[in-house]
Amino acid sequence: MKVTVVGAGNVGATCADVLAYREIANEVVLLDIKEGVAEGKALDIWQKAPINLYDTRTVGSTNDYAKTAGSDVVVITSGLPRKPGMTRDDLIQTNAGIVKSVTENVVKHSPDAIIIIVSNPLDVMTYQAHITSKFPRTRVMGMAGILDTARYRAFLAEALNVSPKDIQAVLMGGHGDTMVPLPRYTTVGGIPVTELIGKEELDAIIQRTKTGGGELVKLMGTSAWYAPGSAAAQMVEAIVRDQRRVFPVCIQLDGEYGIKDCYLGVPVILGKNGVEKVIELDLNAEEMALLKVSEGHVKEVMTVLDNLA
Repeated sequence: MKVTVVGAGNVGATCADVLAYREIANEVVLLDIKEGVAEGKALDIWQKAPINLYDTRTVGSTNDYAKTAGSDVVVITSGLPRKPGMTRDDLIQTNAGIVKSVTENVVKHSPDAIIIIVSNPLDVMTYQAHITSKFPRTRVMGMAGILDTARYRAFLAEALNVSPKDIQAVLMGGHGDTMVPLPRYTTVGGIPVTELIGKEELDAIIQRTKTGGGELVKLMGTSAWYAPGSAAAQMVEAIVRDQRRVFPVCIQLDGEYGIKDCYLGVPVILGKNGVEKVIELDLNAEEMALLKVSEGHVKEVMTVLDNLA
């Protein structure tokens, strides 16, 4: 098995490191446009192999997609963070160009790959990669839901003073303020979370989850990388090992939840073919209304991208 991670920044390097450490693939290729960065980080990860006892080969490349040829899964983390004075439209235009170029190279060298997008704005970058690749929707997806649910579960574990291992949760919708947490589907060791925590405290945790990325930016002056990189690696593992795990994943909806041609996070079964199945939950009226708000927000951003074309 061969996995490529495009973008050797903090998120991409973390993803490659987790993939190597967990021996998820025989070879991990780290690629970046900045001279020497991917080679250096890949070499550093390889030199750690005798210490942490793994044998996944990590290889770095400066923009040479020939080294990525025949990849089973490609994770795309490329793109610029939003800078002061930059509008949302500026960010979309810049990153859409990057994701389009990367996707074209991926398709050329790995036509059978499954693509996982981590670049932001996540939902619209998944849209860009999908229309560029012309792959079936089951083979182009965005990583957001696993990260968002991880933050939600971590905050709940802290509040309840329990192990995060025992908390299961589902989040839906767009990546950001309009995400739709579903307390009704959140359990702690099989116990509904609503039996263990008050509504006010739970609402505060949900709000903190929605702005979880911004909280880290305020603290560090830059966006997160350990959790996003690990979340992307978890998706790769589910595909490479055909685990058929149930994860919230950003995918083009085709009538599910009454939504068509919009890229939203929904629970899916993830296996060797990518998205094996989209799971349709029986949402109540309040939850469906929130999902529709999220759909409207994502479609607005998709329209921005359409108008740039």
